Amino acid sequence: MALDALSDSGFQNWEGEVVRQSFSHLSEQDAKSKLVVALDAPTVPDARKLCAKLRDSAGVFKVGLELVMSKGGLAFARDLIEEEHQVFLDMKLLDIGNTVERAVANVASSGFQFLTVHATNRKTLRAAVAGRNSQREQNLKLLAVTVLTSFDENDLREEGVFGQTPLELAVHRAKMAEEEGFDGVIASGHEAKSIRQVTNSNFIIKVPGIRPAGSEIGDQTRTMTPAEAMEAGASYIVVGRPIYKANDPAAVARQIVREMCAARISDRH
Repeated sequence: MALDALSDSGFQNWEGEVVRQSFSHLSEQDAKSKLVVALDAPTVPDARKLCAKLRDSAGVFKVGLELVMSKGGLAFARDLIEEEHQVFLDMKLLDIGNTVERAVANVASSGFQFLTVHATNRKTLRAAVAGRNSQREQNLKLLAVTVLTSFDENDLREEGVFGQTPLELAVHRAKMAEEEGFDGVIASGHEAKSIRQVTNSNFIIKVPGIRPAGSEIGDQTRTMTPAEAMEAGASYIVVGRPIYKANDPAAVARQIVREMCAARISDRH
């Protein structure tokens, strides 16, 4: 069968059989639940103001190093949990095993929903899982950082990584993280499809570096639009500057949700 005879709802396998592939769209509520807003504000008062504007526009708030290191930052993150928000603590942990294990145990006991750990080696990953599993309540989802979205092959060479592209390294680290008991990864949208193909369907792929259609990419080198990321296999998307630098953050969040809803989600993700 000629390729031009195939509809967009199917593809031809190597034996010539047409395998039907169906697509769906996210509801507005589902899209909101998958939108992570980075509260990359310099101070807690600034973050509180931003949070107040976005309470009905996003499902998860990300608290990163800048905010945690500000006065009252970690207490603010815990306040968000008390207010029944989903909180993603983006600490990108990397240290000796004992330190990582105890740090993750403390995060897990505090009620956070997501935590990042660098996926550079199995010792660190195993320590993080041990820390999480040491707590009676094991609601914390551990996410492995594969390759930072600001990195390219030159950056990897400076780290001493030769012979692997960012894609190859991200897939390798994602497989390693899943084998060690992690719940998911942080990865560029350009790696999401390949990671989805080698991991379980419930493995979380949280994609940062998202830019709404027509916006500037800033210092990110591997960006995607919200729709592109969802179609590539993302479980969540993370948006920072396009929202928190906007005159109307809630309006931008609503635009992103609309773009997510427009994505054609494959049943083969």
